[in-house]
Amino acid sequence: MAALKDLNDVRNIGIMAHIDAGKTTTTERILFYTGRSYKLGEVHDGTAVMDWMVQEQERGITITSAATTCEWKKKKINIIDTPGHVDFTIEVERSLRVLDGAIAVFCAVGGVESQSETVWRQADKYSIPRIAFVNKMDRVGADFQRCVSMIAERLGANPVPVQIPAGAEAEFEGVIDLIEERMLVFDEQSLGQDIEVKEVPAIYREEFTAARLVLLEKLADFDEEIMEKYLDDTIVSASEIYKALRKATLALEIVPVLCGSAFKNKGVQTLLDGVIEFLPSPLDVKSIEGEGSNGEIVTRKSDPNAKLTGLVFKLMTDSFVENLAFVRVYSGKITVGDKVYNPVKKKQEKISKIMKLHANKREEVQEISAGDIGALIGLKFTTTGDTLCEKGDFIILESMDFPDPVIGVAIEPKSKAEEKKLNETLAKIALEDPSFTVTTDADTGQKIISGMGELHLEIIVDRLLNEFKVSANVGTPQVAYKETIETVCEAEGKFDQLTGAKGQFGHVIIKIEPLKRGEGVQFVSEVDANLIPAEFLDSIEKGIIGSLDSGPLIGYPLTDVKVSLIGGSYHEDDSTDMAFGIAGAMAIRRAAVDASPKLLEPVMDLEVTTPDDYIGDVIADINSKRGKIVGVSAEGSLQILKAHVPLAEMFGYSTSLRSATQGRANFSMHFLEYNVVPALKAEKIVKKIRGI
Repeated sequence: MAALKDLNDVRNIGIMAHIDAGKTTTTERILFYTGRSYKLGEVHDGTAVMDWMVQEQERGITITSAATTCEWKKKKINIIDTPGHVDFTIEVERSLRVLDGAIAVFCAVGGVESQSETVWRQADKYSIPRIAFVNKMDRVGADFQRCVSMIAERLGANPVPVQIPAGAEAEFEGVIDLIEERMLVFDEQSLGQDIEVKEVPAIYREEFTAARLVLLEKLADFDEEIMEKYLDDTIVSASEIYKALRKATLALEIVPVLCGSAFKNKGVQTLLDGVIEFLPSPLDVKSIEGEGSNGEIVTRKSDPNAKLTGLVFKLMTDSFVENLAFVRVYSGKITVGDKVYNPVKKKQEKISKIMKLHANKREEVQEISAGDIGALIGLKFTTTGDTLCEKGDFIILESMDFPDPVIGVAIEPKSKAEEKKLNETLAKIALEDPSFTVTTDADTGQKIISGMGELHLEIIVDRLLNEFKVSANVGTPQVAYKETIETVCEAEGKFDQLTGAKGQFGHVIIKIEPLKRGEGVQFVSEVDANLIPAEFLDSIEKGIIGSLDSGPLIGYPLTDVKVSLIGGSYHEDDSTDMAFGIAGAMAIRRAAVDASPKLLEPVMDLEVTTPDDYIGDVIADINSKRGKIVGVSAEGSLQILKAHVPLAEMFGYSTSLRSATQGRANFSMHFLEYNVVPALKAEKIVKKIRGI
C-alpha cells in the first residue's frame, strides 16, 4: 500500500447512486482490477464481496455502507460503497461526511433518478468533488447524451464528458477517450483485463471532434492558458487538459463524465484512472475545522505529525465481536495502546485494536494516520458523530444530522426469558443506527421500534430473528404521528404542597402559540427575576419540554410550538426546583388542551416512473390515497410523476403499483414534511388509538 506519509497518493471516495444503477457491481469490478479480489462477485448471484450481509444477498441491494481499501497505479484508494435505497439514506449521509470525493453512478437507461437527486444534494451539503460514471451502456435504451443532459437539468451540475461511448446497447464496443484522443476496447475473453488501444474509427470521428471541442470550450471558462490556446487554435496537450480538469473538479465547477458497463467489464479501469486524476487527496481538501473548549474555531491540517483529530462516523455491531467504531483520521495518528480523549462525552478511551476493513473481513494493523479510514475495537463511551483527540487537547468536529423516524412497529419477546436479550440487542442496533429508535408506549407499556421506512424495519427485524437469534413477536407498522396546536392560549400551573416540615411551592403562567411547520419547540422566559428567580428557569423549562413528549390528543409528541413564561410567583422558603418543574408541566398540559390541538402526519415525496399506458391508473390510485400530484413529465416512452402522499396511505404500495402496471412501473419515496391530518381522518385515528 502507498506509504501514508505521502498523502498525495491517497484517495478517500464513496460510490453513490439510485438503487439498481450498478454501484455494487462497479465496486466489485474495481476490487477485481486492483487485485483485491481474484474472482468477480455478482449482486444477482449473492456473491458480491461488498454486499456481505445475508439480508443484502437475499434482496440484491446494499443496506449498509461497506468499506474497503485497494491500490491502483501506486495510489491507495479507500472506498465506501453506499446504499441506494432511501430507507438507508443515513448510511450515505455519514459516509459522505468523512469522504473527500465521490463517484456518482447513473444508469444509462434511467438517467438521473429520484434517489440520485437525494444523494447528490447530500454531497452538495458537504461540498464533495464528484465524477460521474454513466453505467449500463450495453442495456437496451441506453442513451449517454440524455443522461448527461439530465445531470445538468435535474441536478444543476456542470457535466463535462471526458469520454464518449463507442456505440450503445448491443453495439457498445468500448469508450473513446477525448483527452488522449484514442479508442479503448475491452477484451471480453480476459474479463476486460486486456485493453486494446486504437485510433478513433472514422464512423465516430465527427462525434469525437464535436465532443472534444465542447470539452475544451468548457475548460476555457476556468483556465486562462487553455482559453488562449483555444482562441489561437493551438494544440492543447493531454497533460494541460488533465491539470485544468482536476483544478475545476476540485473547485466544484465541473463534473467529469465517464461511461462504460461495469457488468460487461468495460470502462472500469478508466474510471479508476479518473479517480486518481480528478478526485482530491486529503491534502487537496480544506483543513478540517472544529470547535475549541471556549467555542473558538480550531483548524487542523491533514498531517500525520499534527495533533490527533478523528471523527467516528459509524458504529457496527454483530453477534460475535464488540463494537467496531469506524473512524476517519483527519490529522495525527492513532496507535494500538494509545489513550485518546472524547471531548463530546468528556471521557478517555483506550485503543485496544485497530482494523483495516475489506467488507466484512478484517486485517489488524498497528496504527492509522491522517487521511486514513479504519475501525477501532474496544471503545466504551463513543457513539456516532463523536470526535477523538489527544489527551489534554480539545476539539469538537461538526457532527451529523439524523432524521426522525417516520414509521414504527410494536415488538415483544416471545417469553420472559427472552426479554433481557431483546432489550440488549435493540440497544446494540440503536447504537449502530441513529435513524432507528426504541421507545416504550406510556399507556400500553408496549416496546415500539421506529425507523425510516417499511424496508428499514423489515431488515432490522430480520437481523433480530436470524443474526442475533432473538425470539420476538412483531406487530404491523404504525405511522409516527405528531401533534401541534392552532391557537394561542395562556394557562396557569400552581404546585403548593406540604411535605413533612418543608413545603413545596411553584407557580407559573405560560403562553403557548403555534410556530411554522418544521420549527420544532421553542421556550423563552419573559418574567422578571423578582417574580421568579433565574435559578428556577431551568427546572421550569425541563418540566415544560418534558411534558411536550406527550400531546393532549393521543399522546404523540407536541411540536412546532413556542412556549413563553409570562408570569408566576415564588416563596422565599418553600420554592424548589421540583415544585417549579411540576408547575410548568401542569401549565403546559392545560394550555395544550385549550389551544385547538391538531394531529400531524408524515407526508412523503413520491416519484413514480411508469410507461405511458398506465399513467391514468397511477394518478387515480394516488388521488385515492389523499395524494397531491405536483408534476408529471415525459422521458421518452416513460412518464415521471411526482406527488406528495401521506405515509399512512403508502403501506403495501409496491404491491398495488405492480398490479396496476403489470410490474412495469417503479417508485421511490422519502420523507418530506409533517402536515395536519384532515379533521374527519384525524377523528377516526384518535378514536381508533383510544379504542373508542
